[in-house]
Amino acid sequence: MSQNDISKESQTDWERLDSMTDDEIDFSDLEEVTPELFAQGIVRRGLKPTSKKEQITIRLDRDVLLWFRSQGKGYQTRINDLLRAYMTAAEQI
Repeated sequence: MSQNDISKESQTDWERLDSMTDDEIDFSDLEEVTPELFAQGIVRRGLKPTSKKEQITIRLDRDVLLWFRSQGKGYQTRINDLLRAYMTAAEQI
């Protein structure tokens, strides 16, 4: 298969989707978002920065650490943001 065989044009009916209201969207097949499920997401924006950080030693599974490091500079901040999002979600239950 050559690259010419792949269409670059979207097959999505964007006008129909743009005209839909929230009530018309069927979410029945989605899982309930639990704190555990929420924690699997990556949170980067919208969290207030904290002024004080404490240096600790933490043991993480190697593959988890390698994945975060592969995301580039700021991976420790992303780990912190993810833990904060989990903490906030768990507090609201």
